[in-house]
Amino acid sequence: MAPAFSAHIAALRRGALCGRWVPAAMFSSGILAGDKPILVRDFVRSALYDPNHGYFSKRAGPVGVLDASIRFNQLEGRSAYMQHLDKLYKKHDIAWFTPVELFKPWYAYAIAASILRTANLSVPLKIYEIGGGSGTCAKCILDYMMLNAPPKVYNDMKYISVEISSSLAKKQLETVGEVQSHLSKFSVEHRDATNRSGWGRKDPRPCWVLMLEVLDNLPHDLVYSPDQVSPWMEVWIEKIKGSSQASEVYKPLQDPLISRCVEITGMNEDKVSVSEKLAFAAKGVLSKVLPKPRRAWLPTGCLKLMDTLHEALPSMSLIASDFSYLPDVSIPGDRAPLVSSKKDGKTSDHCNYLDAQGDTDIFFPTDFRLLEQIDHHCSGFSKEQKNPGAFKPVKKRRTIILDTAAFMEEFGLPLKTRTKDGYNPLLDDFKNTKFYLSVPTHNKK
Repeated sequence: MAPAFSAHIAALRRGALCGRWVPAAMFSSGILAGDKPILVRDFVRSALYDPNHGYFSKRAGPVGVLDASIRFNQLEGRSAYMQHLDKLYKKHDIAWFTPVELFKPWYAYAIAASILRTANLSVPLKIYEIGGGSGTCAKCILDYMMLNAPPKVYNDMKYISVEISSSLAKKQLETVGEVQSHLSKFSVEHRDATNRSGWGRKDPRPCWVLMLEVLDNLPHDLVYSPDQVSPWMEVWIEKIKGSSQASEVYKPLQDPLISRCVEITGMNEDKVSVSEKLAFAAKGVLSKVLPKPRRAWLPTGCLKLMDTLHEALPSMSLIASDFSYLPDVSIPGDRAPLVSSKKDGKTSDHCNYLDAQGDTDIFFPTDFRLLEQIDHHCSGFSKEQKNPGAFKPVKKRRTIILDTAAFMEEFGLPLKTRTKDGYNPLLDDFKNTKFYLSVPTHNKK
């Protein structure tokens, strides 16, 4: 997880470690323990989730929990809100508060309302939340269902949190357990959601999957090209012999996940017009005179997760929220991450992703149109489109992408997060965050 909107990210920045990007870094934490090269996604996964030295393992409480909901209607305006937020960060001494925490219960209530409005209530409601943080979203959604859904819906529902962090899994049980009746409906499964075996047998029944600020921390791969026209290559990381430093190694595309991601994005598309061919030829000449290296980050972790979800839960409905843009990213490449560490209350950004040593967060912007392409690809619809039989393939999923303000105005209660002068941090400060809703077409009411 990561700070969910740019205004708050900027407010928490207190300097940076950036000079120029370099392809090597010191490794003292054991993230690159072996001598064999590893893919960038394996480095990112280890830096974030390794049980011994990963960021989410080393930090007992990277995600903050508010003692009480913020009373926005008692704040004068934006300045008062930012001062209040600054006091909260200093008081709790944590890395960040998630939006579901800052705007509790209203943020989660809007998600619950969207589920209640769309779900087929003739079958028991089942919700999976991936990466549930402190459990605030789960508790608030259960609260909402208890207060607003028909009694049978609340009594029969199941809410399963799939959590990779053991400390957060424990915290979620404590948070939800504040309301005794919720405990019979809530459970935590401490496992990696991308691992297919953890989901057991395929379940064709309708269910909901929530991913709030999860996509940004999923492992990504990196591809590289030395100029404007050369083919893309995979980036691997290996130790420099006789040194504690590491460097990048470039290999032809061969990894299945990377190759599929490149295919989905159309980065190596062969179908080009005559004008595009002429432009390509001009680039070829230019690349010899002024070669310009290209780098692109690919959401292979997202692709693997969507593969797993569509295989295990073919009738799932999905709600994902994250930010589509990150400010002040100095690491090169399309969809490049922000790599950030915090020490003594001071946040520092890094210019080199290899600086991540277990005490550093790595989070990526979400390309929501690419997410939609991956979603349709993993559901099988994209494959049917490319190889249609006698009949036109039927679209398997309906998807919609909304910015946070539009989602909250549609499903939430915007007045609840507005200050005295009309400023609304949930609507005004979340310009670069979006919601993604995807439901199977056969799940229509």
